[in-house]
This record gives sequence, structure tokens and C-alpha cells, in this order.
Amino acid sequence: MGELIDQLAAEYFEELMAQEPTWAHMIGEYAHAGSYEEASREAEDRDIAALRRFAARAAGLPPGDPGAQDEITRQVIAADAGSRADLKECRLRELSASSVFGDQAQLPVIIGMLGLPTPEVAEAMVDKFHAIGRSYRQLAERHREGVAHGRTPAQFSVAGTIEQLDALLSAPLEQDPLLKTAALPEGVDAAAWRARLEKALEDSVRPGMAAYRDALRDEVLPAARPDDRCGLHWLDGGAEVYATTLRYHTTTDLTAQEIHEIGLQKVAALAEEYAVLGRSVLGTSDVDDVLSALRSDPALHFTSADDIVKASKAAFARAEAAMPNWFEVLPKAPCAVEGVTAGPSAYYFPPATDGSRGGTFFVNVTKPSAWGTFEMEALAFHEGIPGHHLQLSIAGELTGIPEFRKHVHATAYAEGWGLYTERLADEMGLYSSDLARMGMLSTDSMRACRLVVDTGIHALGWRREQAVDYMVANSPMSEDLVRREIDRYIEYPGQATSYMIGRIELLRMRGEAMERQGEAFDIKAFHSAVLGSGGLPLDILDGVVRAQLP
Repeated sequence: MGELIDQLAAEYFEELMAQEPTWAHMIGEYAHAGSYEEASREAEDRDIAALRRFAARAAGLPPGDPGAQDEITRQVIAADAGSRADLKECRLRELSASSVFGDQAQLPVIIGMLGLPTPEVAEAMVDKFHAIGRSYRQLAERHREGVAHGRTPAQFSVAGTIEQLDALLSAPLEQDPLLKTAALPEGVDAAAWRARLEKALEDSVRPGMAAYRDALRDEVLPAARPDDRCGLHWLDGGAEVYATTLRYHTTTDLTAQEIHEIGLQKVAALAEEYAVLGRSVLGTSDVDDVLSALRSDPALHFTSADDIVKASKAAFARAEAAMPNWFEVLPKAPCAVEGVTAGPSAYYFPPATDGSRGGTFFVNVTKPSAWGTFEMEALAFHEGIPGHHLQLSIAGELTGIPEFRKHVHATAYAEGWGLYTERLADEMGLYSSDLARMGMLSTDSMRACRLVVDTGIHALGWRREQAVDYMVANSPMSEDLVRREIDRYIEYPGQATSYMIGRIELLRMRGEAMERQGEAFDIKAFHSAVLGSGGLPLDILDGVVRAQLP
């Protein structure tokens, strides 16, 4: 069966790259560098049909030995292709206007991350720009279809997207952020190449953006959903769509109500931890007072961008020193810390496939006081070491598995691992103080609240303001940050639940392995079982852990 699986995996990887060429470009695969994601319904139908065929082919192969890599590959293709097809059938493109996740918000960040290693790839960027313009025009048509079907985005999402598009369209062409590309390779006439990019911007990208803006302004905004009906709950078929997003992002069969109840329980348990730690750190066990101090006490917030970066580097240094006692396999690629003044608040960018670039933890230092001194260590452990850097770098360096499995993203696995490592860091003694440990609780609060408010909005019909009020009352986050978070959950249903559900499942697997193995249990072997096969749906990972730690 090995050759059949290898051939199927290679074909599936090619299909994924064809469907998501920007993702392929980012991971260092350049065959589709001149393409961009299509948004038309025809392309979506074509993608769904192809994914269904791959799922059926994988499911039709005879099962192999549990835990064997060929069997893992067969299961991953069947599950991944099927869940992707399910999600595409929800037709979320019709609801995709977003000031957080929309192309107009994401592309200025992504474009500089797309490597240009050869003159051929650099030239392909001109074609990509034309494809971006076409995709914007397709998005306009998809939103018109949504209006016709009674499916529209939230009003604030549409208005925010229009505002961003207006700003981009009114900027001088030569200052367009899409021109801030990666460095050119040798052998390219930079002036002539930039002129071709500017021409593609003028002829394709901006007209496409204008068409999209006009459709949103003139047709979608008047029909958009108000704040008191912002969730999927208010759409015909919304419950089924939300259930699909939860299955896709958590890779479990937990219902929205079950996830909501788990969130309420986690929030209550965290209140008890805040009371205990608050007494030693802040001199009070009153949870409201603890949350208020973490939220607004200037003494507990940074004043310097350099100090943010220094704190992250110091956390990495302690983690690197402790790694050999907790992990059998360590990544070859290094992990750097870089302060930035644009893009998301914090994120991790994995190493290049060809080894030309290590991993980087980016933290936005534009407003240092927005960061609590207590939260930076937990964030560094989550995004970098031992969090996403270990997970993604080890996956990229694996041998003996198909290439697509080094890169395929299982949200609950990846974000569950990141959140798991925040608590693991406490077991490892990595936090520098009880105040820093308080940061571990603060990030837990965000992820626990997400279970409550995401399901509240999309399954229970919560108003936008109701979700804001709940999260402000039960976390140390500022109201401004909470509002941005709530808007993210409205625009990206289900994804925010994956973090805590993923960690809960990882801890369940670890606990059951400890029960099975007793004194023979080795935490390093458990971590190898979790990290040694790349990103996996949680049910498949459970089988791998059971096979490797019987």
C-alpha cells in the first residue's frame, strides 16, 4: 500500500497548493507563484468535487497498522479533504467581508512574506497581482449572491471593510503596501519589474478592489446584519453552518452547547486560581480587583518597546536551556524575536522549507503600554519555544512522511499545542515570577471566554455588546482589546474555540497515557508522540498516542 499512499499524498498536496497558492508560496513551494486564490462559486464547486474525490480514494484504501505512517497519511487525507469540502459547502465566501481577515487587511502583511528566490518567481508576482484583481471581482459577485440568498455579513464588518478599501484606493499608487515585497534576487531589473507591478496594480488590483468596494457599499451594506443579529444563529441554516465550523476547527464532535458549558466551567475554575495567586502577587483575593489591576495598573504594563523584545528573548533563553529534559527531538532551526509596528499583535512565522530562514516570533510594539509585563512570557512560550516553533519546525524537519503532512494545518492541534505549552512552561519552572504566572492565567481567561462568547454569538444568538460585556467581566483584557477580539469571533466562526478544546484533548491524551503506563510513562516520549507526525486531527492524534504509548 506504500506506493499507493505516496502517490495519493503527492496528488493531494498538489491539489491543496492549486487551491491555496498563497499558502504554497509562503511555505516555499513556487509552482503556483503566479496564481491567487479564486473566489468564484464555480471554482468553489470544482474544489469541493476534487476534495470529495480525494476523501473517497483515501477512505477506499484498506486500513493499515495503527500508528504506522502510511495509515496516518490515509486517515489524514480522508479527514482533511472531507472537512475542507464540508466547510467550503457552507459558502462562507458570501459572508467574508472582514476588516480582520479580508484580503484588503491580510495582503499588505502577507505580501512581504512571499519569497522571491529566482527571477522566474519574481516575474510570477506580476501574474499574481492580476489574479488578485480577478479575485476581488469574484468576491463582489459572491456577496451579491449572498444578498440574493438572504446571507449577509455583520454590518460592522462590511463598514470596516469599505473603510479599509477606501483608504487603500485613495493612497498614491507608488505608496501601495502591496509594493513592499520581499527582496529581489540577482538578475532582475528592479526598476522595470516594479513598473510592471505598478501597472498590474493600476490595471487589475485597484479596479478589482473598487468593484468589491462598490458592491459592499451599494448592495451589501443596506442588507447587512445589525449588532443584535451578528451571529450565524440569525441566518437560515446558520446552526448547521456553525456546527460544521466547530467540527472543522476543533476536529471533535462536541456540540456548541457542550463547548459553551465547558467554557463556563473553565471561567469559574480560573476565578479560583486568580484568587489564590492574586493574594500573593497583588495582595488581594478579590477576583474583580485582580482583573482590574491587571487590566489598568500602569505599573504592570510596559513602557518600552525594547523591554518587550528583551523579555521575550529572556524567556526563550530559559526555555532553550530546559528543552533537553522535556523533549527527545529539538528543531534544527533557530527562533528569533522581532518587534514590529504593523500587522497583528503577535504571531509566529515558521522557518522556510529550504532552511534559508529560521522561525520568528513577531510582536507588535507600536504601543508598549498595551502589553502587560505579566503576559509576555506566556505569549513567548506559546508562539515560540516550546510552542509553535517546536511544533512547526519539527514538523517541517520530519523525514519519512509525505510533504503535505509537514505543512497541513489542524487548528485544534496547533493552537491546542500552543496553549498546552503555556501550562507546560509552568511545570518546567520557566516563569520568572508569580506575576509572570499570572500572565498564564490571563491568556487562559481569553481562551476560556472564547468558548462562551463564540458559541454565545453563533449558537445562542448573543448580541455583539452582550459578548463584549461577558469577556470584559471575566478577563483582564481591556475593553478596546475585547471589542477587537469579539469582532474577530463574529467574522471567523468557530476558530477561536479550537485553542482551549485542543489543550483539553491533549491533556486528556496525556492523562490516559499516564494511567496506561504508570511509572513507565515518560513525558519526553509523550511529546514525541504528539509532535512526531506533523499536524493531525485530534481523533487521529489520539490513535497515534495510543499506538506509541500503549
